[in-house]
Amino acid sequence: MEIRRALPQDIRELLHCLKMKSKYAILLVFVISIVIIEKENNFISRVSDKLKQSPQALAEANSTEPSPAPAKNSSLASLQELDAAFSQLRSHLYNITLQLAGDTADPGPRRHVLLMATTRTGSSFVGEFFNQQGSIFYLFEPLWHVEKTVNFLPGGASAVGSALVYRDVLKQLLLCDLYILENFISPVPEGHLTPFLFRRGSSHSLCEEPVCTPSTKKVFEKYYCKNRRCGPLNITLAAEACRRKQHVALKTVRIRQLEFLQPLVEDPRLDLRIIQLVRDPRAVLASRMVAFSGKYETWKKWASEGEAPLREEEVQRLRGNCESIRVSAELGLRRPGWLRGRYMLVRYEDVARAPLQKAREMFRFAGLPLTHQVEEWIGKNTQAPPDGNGVYSTCKNSSEQFDKWRFGMPFKLAQVVQDACGPAMQLFGYKLASSPEALANRSFSLLEEAQPAWVT
Repeated sequence: MEIRRALPQDIRELLHCLKMKSKYAILLVFVISIVIIEKENNFISRVSDKLKQSPQALAEANSTEPSPAPAKNSSLASLQELDAAFSQLRSHLYNITLQLAGDTADPGPRRHVLLMATTRTGSSFVGEFFNQQGSIFYLFEPLWHVEKTVNFLPGGASAVGSALVYRDVLKQLLLCDLYILENFISPVPEGHLTPFLFRRGSSHSLCEEPVCTPSTKKVFEKYYCKNRRCGPLNITLAAEACRRKQHVALKTVRIRQLEFLQPLVEDPRLDLRIIQLVRDPRAVLASRMVAFSGKYETWKKWASEGEAPLREEEVQRLRGNCESIRVSAELGLRRPGWLRGRYMLVRYEDVARAPLQKAREMFRFAGLPLTHQVEEWIGKNTQAPPDGNGVYSTCKNSSEQFDKWRFGMPFKLAQVVQDACGPAMQLFGYKLASSPEALANRSFSLLEEAQPAWVT
């Protein structure tokens, strides 16, 4: 009987404890919300004060007396500043929402994504899909520093040696050990601070609070954030931000040997998904001849003038690049046990023609949710005006741009690529052009249909 009487009392005490915890949690969320709203209201109020001058500027513009041009420009600048303020507010509140949701909801498994590509294959564009997802800590080309260091060592390093170094650094980065980069950044960071992290502005996670610290006027920031001024990168804060985010994604064009990644796939601390991005090698060469003009002078002279013969080592380098990509893809498509369910082959042309569809497929493969922010970015950045298609731009009218190279490439240049990269082109479903007319005829598709087996 004593046990029966004690049981309801225990239940009442448990319920009382749960109610008290709920009250404290609600109070904590309320206080945090008040602080955030107050902070953002102060920010927008400063912008709104500037907008109060707009009616006066408008009256002066309608007046018969000449008004100074800066009045109109001031109104426009104020509107632009207000728009930027609201965008920043929405992004900031979205990140806070993710953090609060992460404290109360089941975050699910932590995913690690590696986007593996080569230069001029559209990897910056595809990488932005993951950069725009607020719960992903995204790094843009962190191996750039490693490549510079390895290449300048006495005697250089072999391809195998470089790949092993790349792999070990990738593992540490995926585990949020960003201190590993301090061994390769030049000048060496002092106190875990550096203004020299390559393309820092291409990673939202490195340009948002709390990683974005107040800017320092005396420090030259070589790679700065695009939408806000930040101080030198604090690697400790960046590593902490990486651990707070639910997932990690890296983009690199500096490792091509898929077999070297087996230890990362089998590491129990990682849940790695590898996306290999490929592009028509004819388009890749055409793009490199523009982006890296100095390195392709021989190709350009031979294509336009035909005077100097094309050196055999140039063709062999092209063939070697295509073969390394093909060998990795064939390994992934063979579905070895260690890679099953962890490898996906994607053609840039398919992404360019249907970016939202391919984004959904990649996120589904990686086990990640595709958020509204990603969809919105894709919509805005795949319907760009003509002046938005710069060499390094991620803002393109993708459905019109992906095969533009066909109309500027001499046929004899295409023939060299087809001869050197034939096996890779066949594997990836790129058709050969048999004549100059076929190459320049847009009605003749150079693409076979993508294979469902490209997701393993």
